[in-house]
Parts: sequence; structure tokens; C-alpha cells
Amino acid sequence: MKPIVFSPEERTAATASLRAYFRDELDHDLAQLPAEMLLDFIGREIGGAFYNRGVYDAQAVVRAKADDVVEALYALERTRP
Repeated sequence: MKPIVFSPEERTAATASLRAYFRDELDHDLAQLPAEMLLDFIGREIGGAFYNRGVYDAQAVVRAKADDVVEALYALERTRP
């Protein structure tokens, strides 16, 4: 599987969120480098599960829309006079 790669801005926002979570919820100051390492770990080890969930959810939306199209096409069928 292709690794998850974030833009510098996304990486900065994600590490800021991790640092804030550690500070607010765990009462622990997480430095920038450990936050970046944790982000890399999450992406490498469990990021695929979140990605797959997004793919499954997208498939469900597409499937539902495809069903709507099929129904609309059936509605256009003409019956013999």
C-alpha cells in the first residue's frame, strides 16, 4: 500500500492537534519531534484502517447513487401499446 503523505500544512496542523490533545487530555507536553514521530506511526500502523473505512463509505455512497440511476432508467422504459 502506498504510504499516506501529508502536505507540510497538513502535517503542521496534525502535530498541533496531537500536541494539544496530549496537553489537554493527558497533562503531558509533547515536543514537536515526538509529535511528528507519533503522526508517522499512526499513519504507518493504523492509518490504513481509517483510509479503508473512507473507501468503504465512499463505495456505499456510489452504490446508492448507481441504484438511483438504475431506477431512473427503468422509469424511462416504454411499455408496448
